[in-house]
Amino acid sequence: MLFLTSPAAAQQPLESPPTTPQFLPRYDFHLAAAALANDDPRFSWDTHFGGAIDVVDYVHGRAGTFIDYEAVLGNELRAFDPNQGNYILELSTSYRIKRTEVAAIFHHVSRHLSDRPKVIPVAWNILGVRVLREATRDKTTVDLVADFGGTTEKVNVDYRWSTNVDVVVRRQVVSRAAVFARGTGHLMSVVPAPTLVSRHAQTGGVVEGGVRFIGEAGVGELFLGYEHRFDAYPLGFVPERWFMVGFRVLRR
Repeated sequence: MLFLTSPAAAQQPLESPPTTPQFLPRYDFHLAAAALANDDPRFSWDTHFGGAIDVVDYVHGRAGTFIDYEAVLGNELRAFDPNQGNYILELSTSYRIKRTEVAAIFHHVSRHLSDRPKVIPVAWNILGVRVLREATRDKTTVDLVADFGGTTEKVNVDYRWSTNVDVVVRRQVVSRAAVFARGTGHLMSVVPAPTLVSRHAQTGGVVEGGVRFIGEAGVGELFLGYEHRFDAYPLGFVPERWFMVGFRVLRR
């Protein structure tokens, strides 16, 4: 769920936790693509593919993993030009306090260029804590996920502390369709590094809204949104902004 992760796909609150310990009780799959309205030819499409697995649920909490691969496409060399690939691996273990879940997380990000020479590694690890809560009233559901963590290791980035908040509101319209709105905010504090550009804390965020179509085995979403992303390119310290329109398929 940290800033390169699709918010809709990361660890989410559970509406009904199990009453007995279970092994592999749940997995989520996500596939998403969005067209970007941006003047920079490096950013035309943003895509995600991955999933989350609860390895064990011990009633009072759960332990699991989250994996995501993000491919960013531009149109510099061809109409669909994958120019970067970003990998995320996360491990978590949690404890439930009534309707609130508190999790310890270990989050790894590795960023790479595609079809371009790159000899400088870009990666970091974050150790932190996450709070998850879901509230339901009538046909409206609100999911809140917030996390905070510090870097334990980093290569060619100046990140120090990461804070993220994600709020999703869903309203069921008919039995097989709903509308939703999402707001996500990111704050990354930095520490001066001799080999990198000196700068202040970085901020970013996403707002989006759309419709959900609920199937027998999954959910399809169509959405419109706007994103401000800091350090959008692996070898640059420049933010990018874009409007986006896309789809998302979730297996839940």
